[in-house]
Amino acid sequence: MVSVMAESFKVLGKYLVMRDRLYTKTHEWIKVLNDEALVGITDYAQQKLRNIVGIELPELGRRYGKGESMGVIESIKSVEDLYAPVTLEVLEVNRSLEDEPEKMNKDPYGDGWVAKVKIVNKDELNELLKPEDYARLIEEEEK
Repeated sequence: MVSVMAESFKVLGKYLVMRDRLYTKTHEWIKVLNDEALVGITDYAQQKLRNIVGIELPELGRRYGKGESMGVIESIKSVEDLYAPVTLEVLEVNRSLEDEPEKMNKDPYGDGWVAKVKIVNKDELNELLKPEDYARLIEEEEK
């Protein structure tokens, strides 16, 4: 069951999905801002990880291929890779996460962003999930 709000909606009554982003099957999001974008983990991912206690941020200036691991997120439950949603170059990283990784739990779509990137191959955006498709993925995973 999906409840609808203006800029976002909740899947199964508890997982927030933003309408202004695209998503991966591995639960990363990308918010496109012309040739640049912000990248982070989804609300679903942070809820599954539970208490995030550390992050290995992507390397500044490095190019990552689509699907390549660009960082590591550590929680009390597990350690998970952060994957590049598209081929990208890292322009900026959210250094505040090194001291306050819990921002990814508290505000995964806002203060919890991980990297600002330059999109190298915009065609790859077409391969990502639209919000409604990502919602269906969550519903399938929760069955």
